[in-house]
Order: sequence, then structure tokens, then C-alpha cells
Amino acid sequence: MSMRLGERWLAAAYRGDAWLRLLRPLEALYRWAVGRRARDYASGHKSVWKAPVPVIVIGNITLGGTGKSPLTAWLAGWLEMRGWRPGIVSRGYGGRSEHYPLRVTADTPAGACGDEPLMLAEQSGVPVVVDPDRPRGARALLDAGCDIVLSDDGLQHLALGRDIELVVVDARRGLGNRRCLPAGPLRDPVERLGRVDAVLINGEHDSPSTPSGYRMRLTPRRWHHLASGARHALSPLPFEASVHGVAGIGHPARFFASLAALGLEVEPHAFADHHHYRAAELAFGDARPVVMTAKDAVKCQAMRDPRHWSLEVDAEPDAAFITWLEARIDALAGTSHHCKSAKGQIS
Repeated sequence: MSMRLGERWLAAAYRGDAWLRLLRPLEALYRWAVGRRARDYASGHKSVWKAPVPVIVIGNITLGGTGKSPLTAWLAGWLEMRGWRPGIVSRGYGGRSEHYPLRVTADTPAGACGDEPLMLAEQSGVPVVVDPDRPRGARALLDAGCDIVLSDDGLQHLALGRDIELVVVDARRGLGNRRCLPAGPLRDPVERLGRVDAVLINGEHDSPSTPSGYRMRLTPRRWHHLASGARHALSPLPFEASVHGVAGIGHPARFFASLAALGLEVEPHAFADHHHYRAAELAFGDARPVVMTAKDAVKCQAMRDPRHWSLEVDAEPDAAFITWLEARIDALAGTSHHCKSAKGQIS
């Protein structure tokens, strides 16, 4: 399948193709705008809302998938085990609602809330709120009883104050040519990494442009049969090994490689990130199973049939990161601004 224009540009940006030098004047304008916006928030010309509870931002500085949403789900579970009541706020990219803030439940249409918030609500079980106005969304989480806020893909949303910033980088693609849009894949200049609290590198095989940081991996856990809702162990396979692979995410090749590593013979079908599927797009003219990402599965429930499966994955940060995070969270809990009792109540 031929690559779309946007996909071709993104591939070139990660390779560092020479023709992208023609776009450097536009990159200079972009960098100026990003810098001006950051200075406006830092100086008080634009207001920043500071929550009375800890706020952890999980984001990236590159275009394309890095694994930040699985890390957000992991953080929610880890915090719950430590006695916190986390909630997740998201922009809800790809969705549109008639009212905000929007509390996401299993019955919320993906077209209203976006695919990632719906996936996070299903996977984490914690309150998830979608709102283009992140401070307003965070306040809705406080009203729901949350005592710590996770801002998914929130690095560039500076109106919401934050206590911890985490950035996820895909190991294999790294930072590409280290150039900002449109001459490269960066949403923020490389120097932004020097001001975040921690960088997590997703994967094992580094590119030459991969920065240093803590390690994490996405580990396949189970197969989800969309028609019945049943979960199955990875082995033995609950379907034939020759499959159609479907991925409408930022980095489809990583998903197809994961399927191949599990012993599947994959015919790949890559779609644009946040793609809204039609039933005809999942009809490939044969009876082979169709295996998709969990992010795609939440958008395909209405058109599911017995051939449709998804692969569910969990984020696994390394022990060094967990030790670091535990110390930071304990420090936040002990401050007067973010005081948390043993029962997880705000005092």
C-alpha cells in the first residue's frame, strides 16, 4: 500500500532526508512561536492554573506514537496500589462533544471523546475526563474525588500547571533529524528535554538520535475477542496464525513487528493515526482473522464480527524509574501544598 503524503513526510523527517532543509525557514517561525508561547506562560502574560493536588504530565516532543498512553494507564494502576485516587484528563483528539468537560465511560462514543481517552477509561478503570480546556477538565476530576491528576499528552498544554513532566521517546526512531516542524518531527525543540523531570525510552533498539533516559517496554499480555469480549492467553493462539494486521496509530510498524514476534504471519494494513473506520475497510475478502490495536478496537465495537481481535499490551517501566517516581511522589505527598494522609485523602 502506498504511503500517504503525511506518512512520507514523517518517514523522511525520521530519516533526516536532505530535501527537508528547504523547510528550515518555516521551522524558524515555528520555533519562535513555541518559544513565545512558553515565555508568555512563564511570565504570567498567560495564566497557569495550579491544582491543589499533584499533576503529572505524560507527553512527547515528537510526532507519531511513542507509548505514552500505555504509560498513563500503568501510572494510574501504580498510583491506585499506593492508595491514591488518580484521574486522567485528555484533550480528546479526534473526538467532538457538544459539552465539556466530558466524563468518559464505556458507553461514550469514540467520536465524542476520541479513541485514546476511551481506551484509557476501559483499561485503567479510573475517572477519565476530556476537555480542550485542561484546567477545567482537571477541576472536574477533583469534583469526582480524584486526589492526583494525570494529563495524557499534556506536555504542550501549558495552561495546566504541573508537578512532574514525563516524556516518552520511541527508541527505534529516536528524535529523527532533531529538527522542529515542518523540517523535522519535533513538536518542541530538543532543549525541552533538559527541562522535563524524566525521559522514558520505549524499546531496546536505539537509533542514533535516541536520547538517554529510563527504559520502558510495551509487553503483549492477552488477546481480546471483540465479538464476545473474552480475553485469551497469548499462547496457544486462539485463532489461525495467518492474519490481517490493522493499525491506525502513530507508528503502525511497531505493532506489526509485535505481531510477527508472537509468531503471526501478518498482512499489514496501516491507517492514519486516530482513523475512523468504516466496515468496508475491515473487509479484506477472505476469512482470516483481523488483529488490531486496543486503540483501534474501541472504535470498531459497532462493526465487530467473530474475526476481529485486538492485542492488549502493558507498559513496563524499569525498576530505576519506579524507584525515582516513588521518591518524587512521596516528596509531593509530604509538602504542605500536596498533603496526603494514609487513606489518600487531601488534607
